[in-house]
Amino acid sequence: MSPASGYLRSGKVRDLFAVDADRILLVASDRISAFDVVLPTEIPDKGRVLTGLSRYWFERT
Repeated sequence: MSPASGYLRSGKVRDLFAVDADRILLVASDRISAFDVVLPTEIPDKGRVLTGLSRYWFERT
């Protein structure tokens, strides 16, 4: 699936895609937001780390 095919919307630091009728994909990016403003500097690997933390907890609930 290409990201453009199921693109739904972007938030300040996450992007949302439809995988199929029953599933969505939430992609955490390296973007950073503070006080409702997206800052120009990204944090390398932030998205990967946040995704790993989410996966850890989703597997335990």
